Amino acid sequence: MTSPRHVAVIDIGKTNAKLALVDMDGLSEIAVLTRPNRVLSGPPWPHFDVEGHWEFLLDALGRFHREHRIDAISVTTHGACAVLLDADGRLAAPVLDYEHPGPDDLADPYDEIRPGFEETGSPRLRGGLNLGAQLFWQFETDPGLKARTAIIVTYPQYWGYRLTGVAATDVSSLGCHTDLWNPHQGRLSCLVERLGITDKMAPARPSAGILGPILPEIAARTGLLPDTPVHCGIHDSNASLLPHVLGRAAPFSVVSTGTWVIAMSIGGKRPILDPAKDTLVNVNALGNPVPSARFMGGREFETIIAGQYAEPTDADLAVALQDEIMLLPAVVANAGPFQGHTARWTPREPQLGSGLRMAATSYYLALVTTRCLGLIGHEGTVVVEGPFARNAAYCDMLAVASRSAVATAAGKTGTSQGAALLAASDRPLGLPDSDQHLPEWNEAKYRYARSWMSIADK
Repeated sequence: MTSPRHVAVIDIGKTNAKLALVDMDGLSEIAVLTRPNRVLSGPPWPHFDVEGHWEFLLDALGRFHREHRIDAISVTTHGACAVLLDADGRLAAPVLDYEHPGPDDLADPYDEIRPGFEETGSPRLRGGLNLGAQLFWQFETDPGLKARTAIIVTYPQYWGYRLTGVAATDVSSLGCHTDLWNPHQGRLSCLVERLGITDKMAPARPSAGILGPILPEIAARTGLLPDTPVHCGIHDSNASLLPHVLGRAAPFSVVSTGTWVIAMSIGGKRPILDPAKDTLVNVNALGNPVPSARFMGGREFETIIAGQYAEPTDADLAVALQDEIMLLPAVVANAGPFQGHTARWTPREPQLGSGLRMAATSYYLALVTTRCLGLIGHEGTVVVEGPFARNAAYCDMLAVASRSAVATAAGKTGTSQGAALLAASDRPLGLPDSDQHLPEWNEAKYRYARSWMSIADK
């Protein structure tokens, strides 16, 4: 089969729904259309506007095909979402917004039936972030819903179902802190049977698998060729990870930075994960478990800097190290490896808007990241993606504290590009790094890191 040139990617994020056309020769987005992913208030609960998205996507597919030609379709979406279909393939209920707090009302009875962390690698999360908690709450809230539900698909595969008529789930979406998947054995967890939905779960398929060609009515509506293949699809964090899984030799870790900083270890030591420290097991596009840890680094940065950014000078960095000016965890105390700790400055708090404050903040974020890497069995190079990759002080301290080479990812390998690779996963892929920070001996930085770790653990 010839690798496709242009892959249309349905990319449904929590904020926006997007159709991107990716040119596989350079993994570049050559056309993009978006619409807000607004949440409808109900009834019966806050839900996503899937019919609005569907009309938008069909129009966008037709436009992209007329202007560029579409050779294949792939899908990526946010996690913590499933779609309940009735016997006619229609929605058995609106698609619940995972930020709705409703599932917390039944937290105690749900906790009685959910599997342990050792089986699923899923920490207990608030609201509907555990997909199992969503389903439990929906079935209890609407007593007739379970009987109306003929099949359950995860969210990327819902769009594949609309395009092909083939129902599926995918391993990366099931492995995204759902409580429904055993990543160690590659099968559904015991919760599926306890919820009474074993016969309703659509088959779990590899993310890169082909569900089928588009339906005749889709071809007629969009002008796409009738044999246009639709790939199964992938959870968005794993879409970002996929280019590295395909293009780098293990062991290594990827640190994806944004509102959440997520550290993912590939081929490292097998760790003993602690859900109380915000560690978990994700499942990558190849179906393999990925030890992961996270903290709200981007949110913490915004809180500490408060919009008054100042680039640190060499003198600022030297003063921070010499005087051991430290921010101790945790700025966001309900997430990350230092949950329950109260943030404080020692021996003094740098002035807001100063380069010294930026230096100490960068070191703080690097050291929390180092702790995350230690919790997930990291070995090899650390690849930093996202805004923190442009922070030299962060990368330098991360290299020293973790005793690892730190590479900053060149360019963008976002969710759409990663999802497009599902349509050409056998394509040779090179991932050049824009910069490398080596853990060269620096007594002041080693001393600072050791001191910070000893105080942070108290």
